[in-house]
Amino acid sequence: MTDMLLSDDGVQRLREALTRTGYTAKGIADRLGPDATAAVGRNDFRAALRVTGERDPLATLIRLFVCGQTEPEKHVAAALPLAEALEAGIVEKHGDGLRQGVDLEPYGDDYWVVSDVPARPGRPLPADHVLGVGGASTTLAAATMRRRVGTALDLGTGCGVQALHLHEHAQHVTATDLSERALRFAATTAALNGQDWELLRGDMAEPVRGRQFDLVVSNPPFVVGPGVATHTYRDSGRPGDGICEELTRTAPSLLNEGGTMQFLANWVHVAGEEWEDRVAGWVAGTGLDAWVIQREVADPMSYVDLWLADASDGGDPHRKAAWLDWFDAHRIEAIGFGLISLRHTGAADPVVRVEDLRQQVEGTLGEQVRDWFARHDWLRARDRAGLLATRYRLADGVALLQEATMGDEGWLVDRQVLRMAHGLRWSEEVDPLVLALVSGADGRVPLREQLSVLAMAHDTPEEDLVDAALPLIGHLVERGLVTPEQ
Repeated sequence: MTDMLLSDDGVQRLREALTRTGYTAKGIADRLGPDATAAVGRNDFRAALRVTGERDPLATLIRLFVCGQTEPEKHVAAALPLAEALEAGIVEKHGDGLRQGVDLEPYGDDYWVVSDVPARPGRPLPADHVLGVGGASTTLAAATMRRRVGTALDLGTGCGVQALHLHEHAQHVTATDLSERALRFAATTAALNGQDWELLRGDMAEPVRGRQFDLVVSNPPFVVGPGVATHTYRDSGRPGDGICEELTRTAPSLLNEGGTMQFLANWVHVAGEEWEDRVAGWVAGTGLDAWVIQREVADPMSYVDLWLADASDGGDPHRKAAWLDWFDAHRIEAIGFGLISLRHTGAADPVVRVEDLRQQVEGTLGEQVRDWFARHDWLRARDRAGLLATRYRLADGVALLQEATMGDEGWLVDRQVLRMAHGLRWSEEVDPLVLALVSGADGRVPLREQLSVLAMAHDTPEEDLVDAALPLIGHLVERGLVTPEQ
């Protein structure tokens, strides 16, 4: 079993102290009030320090772990089991008082996450730094499909954020990490929240070779570069986007039939190549359904600046230049960021979609991914006759936008766009046949009858129209623009 920062008794006493003082996300927000809470989100702690000036136990914990202050030992002793906290490095001596030795962050409704103290200006992060809750971890948590499963795996768990979520709907949670330090933090996070995970040390999937799972998630060290590993939380040691290709190709061996793998990824945009083809090539031959969604794109300069600043190690101009030179040498024009969702269905005709989706999404992305796979299950289960016998209904909130120019005979429509108001909020140009299909999708008439009417109205052979319409209706169902009524 992986060692924790504290003993079992120490963890229990720490949990009791945090519960007693009300050191939770809600407790902190109630104590600070909305204005000070909002200011803390902008790293402005002035109002929070004013509100917590009386230094009761909750105030002391807020000042220590939220505002990063050094507090008198007597106040810390009133809020925490001091001997255990000092021995475990939860707090440490600093000047005339005590300051945080780790980041102890309330998370969600009633969780706590233990990690290293975040980067500070002028203090580069050590190589084995363990990240806490960040934008990437919350993005993956929101993008994961939540369903009851028997076994779940978190590859590269870090402090254990994803494993916390997996425990809510998986009977057994396994987590791996290359860093022994990260596993100690993860073990402490699990115990502090009353959870029990199987923690294994090793590089990504290596510790679970030969095992299969119902759900696999990963927020891997996906940073694209020359393959130099300076920080385990971001650098995989693989050049380019190799770690993400490796995870994709490893997925079939990790998944039970019906299992799903979802992970955050970076991929490169190479001059003269389509990025979609590059990532689709990773999936080729895996036999898996795949939906790859690009959510952001960065140019090399911005990308390098971002990651050097993230670790506070941007002071060496030679390092930045070498990184950019590597991008130039490999003709990399941009770096994409997004989500890769893979599913093992055993189907002979796996569906692979690679696309840009940077518009705002209603609800969680995980709900949208779940529904996208479900729509493909529906389509896969129906043959030509089944699709034609189905009644379809236009999704709520779909709007038609037209662009037109004035001509000699009045307005001429140049472009027609369907736009969804809900869900994935797709917006795409459509042709007259698609427009006719969605216009007639009122849920009352089977598609075969709808197409018969259109064929007569346009003096077109019905089977020719059917051949043209079936791929389009499949696309409309996949997008959620129309929904089957039966």
